[in-house]
Amino acid sequence: MTLSLRRTHTLFISLICCVLLAACSEYKAGEGAGKYGMMDPNTPEFAAVKFFESIFLDDNLDGALEFSTERMQRLLKSYHTNRNVQRHVLNLSYDSVEIMPDSGDNVGRNEFAKSAVITLFFTGYYNDDKIDDLRTVELIRESGKWRVDEVRADPFM
Repeated sequence: MTLSLRRTHTLFISLICCVLLAACSEYKAGEGAGKYGMMDPNTPEFAAVKFFESIFLDDNLDGALEFSTERMQRLLKSYHTNRNVQRHVLNLSYDSVEIMPDSGDNVGRNEFAKSAVITLFFTGYYNDDKIDDLRTVELIRESGKWRVDEVRADPFM
């Protein structure tokens, strides 16, 4: 009987610790990136997805500017609105979109890297037409944070 009680006590303490650690994270539930909002905020994939989510889903470019290098910030600011950036910078417009990073096996590769290249897949609708596309995103680590420096279109299209 005491062994069972001890296991229950240990399980309860472990559960409390997990809840406390989750509560201390920088991003709250629903604020993450990716399809399920569970992407690690310290990865280049997170920065790339948040950059594009800001451009396609937000009312302004503030979120995209936060995840941009100075060079990309100047470019985005010169187009003023999200629709202009979609149309002229990205050549990609959506009314609704889902953005997913390439799920290749790159665990741990970017921990100490200074730059990264990520492929993002876009699936969405524009004027009731389904559009699938992809973009290659070059990111640079500045002050410990990943920033989008350049966006390239699919070279095979």
